[in-house]
Amino acid sequence: MAFAQNLSRLIVPVAIGATLVQSSIYDVPGGYRAVLFDRFSGVQQTAKGEGTHFLIPWLQRAILYDVRIKPRNISTTTGSKDMQMVSLTLRVMSRPDMTHLPKIYQSLGQDYDERVLPSIGNEVLKATVAQFDASELITNREIVSARIRDDLLNRAKEFNIMLEDVSIFDPPPPPPPPPPPSPVVPPAVAPFFPSSCPAHLAVLSVPSRSPSLPADPSSPHSFGKEFTTAVEQKQIAQQDAERAKFVVEKAEQERQAAVIRAEGEAEAANTISAALNKAGDAFVQFRKIEASREIASSLSQSRNVTYVPAGSGNLLLQVPPQQPS
Repeated sequence: MAFAQNLSRLIVPVAIGATLVQSSIYDVPGGYRAVLFDRFSGVQQTAKGEGTHFLIPWLQRAILYDVRIKPRNISTTTGSKDMQMVSLTLRVMSRPDMTHLPKIYQSLGQDYDERVLPSIGNEVLKATVAQFDASELITNREIVSARIRDDLLNRAKEFNIMLEDVSIFDPPPPPPPPPPPSPVVPPAVAPFFPSSCPAHLAVLSVPSRSPSLPADPSSPHSFGKEFTTAVEQKQIAQQDAERAKFVVEKAEQERQAAVIRAEGEAEAANTISAALNKAGDAFVQFRKIEASREIASSLSQSRNVTYVPAGSGNLLLQVPPQQPS
């Protein structure tokens, strides 16, 4: 009986002591740091590392910070130097500066990344894109990325945020919409399909609308419809200019060929005239003989030629000539 009374007297102090000890201990898991807040002195300027630590219950409180690298995507649509709308997506790998965690807690709180990164990311993107034309964003991609990275690193350091990686990338396209439901074949059309024909083969005969083509995956920029139309019109104008240039060059070549041909004909005429003056009728007779040879050679190869005996004036060989009365 006395032992039970002594035990009941010890239970309450032991429970109170265990509660105080448990309240005085806190654990900092891996990848975290703790900022200690004191009700009298405020935030302590030294962050606690991983492991088990002690604090004064009720007077002190531990705030845990995740110091591991976290990814974040920042998307914006802004105007370029030539007033073209460009859509960019920035991927940032960030973590807090562990030596300045107390300052981050005092100025920004635990959601520091939500408050800082979207605002400075959009600010840097818009300021950088405004310095380049839309075409330069593609041709000078490395320069644009390096400038965005440097400016964003400097801006993030002002808020004690470390950026491990900054890159411009093209987000994956949204999933295609689900296909429309299969059309129901009316009873009047059903006899045209054989009974053994599967239903999905009948649906294949219905034309479907082809989905719009996605943007170039190798490019991290998405331009507005006006810029795309302007680029297409520029390409068409360049093709028309090349075609017109070809037509002009072709006409010039034809003109030169006509001049050369005319000069050759004039020279040939002069040569023939000189030969006529020198040889007289003999040259003309020689030309007639050559022409006769060519005509005879052509006629000898034709099947529709009938040879008439020399000295006969009657072309109708089967009809005797009429005798004079």
